[in-house]
This record gives sequence, structure tokens and C-alpha cells, in this order.
Amino acid sequence: MLGRMPSDVLSQQALNRALLARQLLLTREKLTVPRAIEHLVGLQAQLARPPYLALWSRLQGFQRDSLTKLALKRELARGTMMRGTLHLMTAKDYLRYRGLFVPLLTAAMRSVLKERATALDLPALLATAKPFLEEQPRTFEEVREHLLKHHVGGDERAMGFATRMLLPLVQVPEEGLEWGWPGNAGFTLAESWLGEKLSTDDDASPLVLRYLAAFGPATVADMQAWSGIKPLKDAFEKVRGKLVEFRDAKKRVLFDLPKTPRPPEDTPAPVRFLPDFDNLILAHADRTRVVPEEHRALLSTKNLRVLNVFLVDGRTAGTWTTERKKGAATLVCNAFDALKKPIRDALVQEGEDLLRFSDPDAAKVAVTFAT
Repeated sequence: MLGRMPSDVLSQQALNRALLARQLLLTREKLTVPRAIEHLVGLQAQLARPPYLALWSRLQGFQRDSLTKLALKRELARGTMMRGTLHLMTAKDYLRYRGLFVPLLTAAMRSVLKERATALDLPALLATAKPFLEEQPRTFEEVREHLLKHHVGGDERAMGFATRMLLPLVQVPEEGLEWGWPGNAGFTLAESWLGEKLSTDDDASPLVLRYLAAFGPATVADMQAWSGIKPLKDAFEKVRGKLVEFRDAKKRVLFDLPKTPRPPEDTPAPVRFLPDFDNLILAHADRTRVVPEEHRALLSTKNLRVLNVFLVDGRTAGTWTTERKKGAATLVCNAFDALKKPIRDALVQEGEDLLRFSDPDAAKVAVTFAT
């Protein structure tokens, strides 16, 4: 049974370096975009820009067109997955795993809407929405207007939210855009857009192996926090024969794949800039391997937006923003603690390179440090 106490103890430093290695943040890797997204089990994509920045920080020579072209070719899918939030997945992974999240998304819909959900005739609602979304991509403003025409006097927002959570939808990319998708992107049915049926396999154990390859060593609770799926103990039990076990300083059992990277604790970790909602920050119940406890409250806003962060020695050391004034692009670092000059110099170099990627039309780029 799960819970047998292993003997090998992994320190926070060891867990940090293992996570950075698997997240492609110890060195930029030479991987194709689909292979990287597949390895990372998707990229958080609440906004269109973050997946591009996430890959720039992880891959050698990444160019934004390489992602956009794959999305337009329908080899990538941007839809609601882990934790009920938008993620960018390979089409193959979306089709394979979207069905696992149906109970989570249904529960999330009911949790948000509460008594408003009980007033909805969900079968009739989805029967109205499905052909409308299948016909062509629609914004949710259009969806809500359509639903109101057929369900006069209905709760417009509740109907729209239920549709978005319960139907397997993807956001449709458009050509000629800076970041691939417009701010108010149209949605359509995933099976129509991707040309294949969703898997009906409800076995989560293959996803356990994928999660550990990208985020391990980890506890069952860690994967539950990353995915939003509960419980997962039985899924871990099903593949336990393929796993090795460790424990952390608090004696919690950590599971892992035998041949995944666990670098030495003294492995150097370069400075890195990560976009808002990056999976590195959100992938564990206990985030202290990368987020010092005193930083946790500094990484998100009151409306729960997880901010852009930069890493120093593999841990969150501050947040960052960008500004455009005339022809100049500036990246502003807001450090949590004083930074030594070599670290500041490294951040300046990395930040300027990031601006040349994100703002290629800028005549001048600069990195500054907020006081």
C-alpha cells in the first residue's frame, strides 16, 4: 500500500534542482515545441502570451512563429484542463486527457454557481450551445446572446459559465497576431477542431507518470494540487511498481520515476524570467522547493493572478513587469531582497534578451530595478 516509509531523504535543495532539471530551467534544451509542451504536460495559458515566454526561457533558439504555426495547424490545443484553467496542450494530450477532468470541471461549475446551477436545465442548455459552437468559432459574448434567445429569462452568466466548463472546447488561433490568439478568442468544439474523438478512458495512472516526469519527486497531494483531480491515491497505487520512493524532511513520502533527473545539490542554476501563472509555481501543494514561504503571498494579487517572477539560484527572488514608452521597452525587476551585483548583471543580460524576444520592434531595451 502507499505510505510505506522509504529510507532515502531528499533535501529542499535536492528537490529544487530535480524540479528545475525537469522544467528545462537548468539549461535551455534543444527540443521541438511539441516535444517540450508534451514533456511539460502543457503550459498555463490563461492569457495568450505566457506560453511563448515560458518556452523562450526553456528552449534553445525558440521563435514565436514556431508555436503559432503549430496552433494554426491544429497540432496544439488551448482549452480548459488542470485546475479548471486554460492550458496549452498538444492536440494528442488534450484528446487523451480532457475526459479525466469532467468530474473536476462539473464540481467547479457547481461550486462557483452554487444555487444558480440548480436552476439550470443543463441537458437543454448544452443541447442549445453545442451545435452553435460546432458551426463556427464563437466568442462567449455571442454564446450568451444565443443562449438567451433560446432560454428567455435565463441567468446569462451562469449559462455561459456552465457551457464553458461542461463542453470540451478549444480557443481558436488566428493568423497575423502577435501572440497567436486575440484577447477575446472564439471557442469551438474540440472534436470538430481537432478532427478526432476525445478518449473515454478514465484511468488517471498514465497521467501520474507524466506528472512525475515533469514535476517529481512529489507527493500524491502535490499532483492533486497541480491537476485539481481528487483523490489520486488509487492511481498512484496502480503504477507503484514502476516508481521509486523517497521522503522529505517532514517524512512525507515522495514518488518518482527511476530514471528521471535528480542532479547534485550544488548544480548551478541560472537566473530565469517566468511568465504569470507559470506551472513551476503552481505544480505542488508544498511549493517551498521553489517558493520560500516568506515569498508566497508576494506572488499573487488579491484576484488570485499569479505574477511574473524571476528566479535566482532556482528560487523566486522577485516579480517583474514590462513597460513601453515610444520606441523603448523596459523590464522592471521588483526584488524581494537586496541583490548582489553579479546577480543584477545576470538579470540585466537575461532581461534584455527577453525584451528582444517579446518586443522585437523596440529601438531600445533596458532592465531596471525598482526601489
